[in-house]
Amino acid sequence: MTKRRGSAAWSSVDDLQRSLRDHRYLADRGLATALHLAVSLERPLFLEGEAGVGKTETANVLASILGSELIRLQCYEGIGVAQAIYDWNYPRQFLAVRASEGTEHHVSVDDLFSWEFLVERPLLRAIRTESRSVLLIDEVDRADDEFEAFLLEVLSDFSITIPEVGTITAQVPPVVILTSNRTREVHDALKRRCFYHVIPHPDLEMESQIIRLRVPEATASLAHDVARAVAGLRKLPLTKSPGVAETIDWTRALSFLGVTDLRTETARDTIGAAIKQEEDLGVALEALPRIIGADG
Repeated sequence: MTKRRGSAAWSSVDDLQRSLRDHRYLADRGLATALHLAVSLERPLFLEGEAGVGKTETANVLASILGSELIRLQCYEGIGVAQAIYDWNYPRQFLAVRASEGTEHHVSVDDLFSWEFLVERPLLRAIRTESRSVLLIDEVDRADDEFEAFLLEVLSDFSITIPEVGTITAQVPPVVILTSNRTREVHDALKRRCFYHVIPHPDLEMESQIIRLRVPEATASLAHDVARAVAGLRKLPLTKSPGVAETIDWTRALSFLGVTDLRTETARDTIGAAIKQEEDLGVALEALPRIIGADG
């Protein structure tokens, strides 16, 4: 039987919001509530939203607040057991066989397929750890249907069966956060297993606050100007709109250059901090005078 994780490191949603802010992460009440419920009721949390809105950073900050290890499983097309759960250290097995040749200590098949030669991948590591960890299953929408079905099975009882060594069940189940960039629809069965929350791009006021929190050296006027410019860029027909991470990078670059108010010329010179696709640059550069304004 698995042990309960114990109480959270906060007493309420408001308390968690303050802890997140203390760790330089500004979360609205909806996200803070979803995190509070997921941790307290021991349910996975499924975070969905466009790239760059802070889904992965949520797991990083949560691990810091809980004082837990962050274990990350990066999903991609074709991911399978060997990448997500476990694999065998074949070079070491080969060396063990060679070393035993001509000696009294013959290495058997059972010896070769034991814990000594097993390589833990993120899912197995999160289940075997003796202390509470935060398991981040990142960009689950990039994996295929078969892997989704496997995740559903693992998350139902936090146990994994390895034919050669047996079934391993978590004594302290991890806090689980799954993220999706909406490149495809994730099956409802997996979402039903989780608390679900969508992280949108922040509004102008929220993004200005995020900038001030993450780039405290920036002036208030620069933070507002960059947030307004990024909001304008997101309305353009870009292949990849700038996320919060790009907003922070752009502000940090401008502040390093001594900029206190964003002007069109400076924005043109530094737009590469916010726009990362060649085909988007022309669209963005053409729109900057309108986005920043005639006085810029």
